[in-house]
Amino acid sequence: MSGEVVHNRIAMLRAERGISRRQLADGLGVHYQTIGYLERGEYSPSLFLALKIAEYFEVAVEVIFSTEPFPRLGERSAS
Repeated sequence: MSGEVVHNRIAMLRAERGISRRQLADGLGVHYQTIGYLERGEYSPSLFLALKIAEYFEVAVEVIFSTEPFPRLGERSAS
């Protein structure tokens, strides 16, 4: 399937916690540009890296990553 995208909330979590791309990259043992690629959706992480990111932020992996776009802040699902 072409166009497979993994959506993520890495930038939001970084901003919430005041963590720079470089700090996150150092904590994960990756190049800081990798974080930028991930945040922009230009690169999908390996399962190992996705789990390491979730572990770093101490949240479940599905809090950060999804195959569907996350709703924008303030949007509610129609129920």
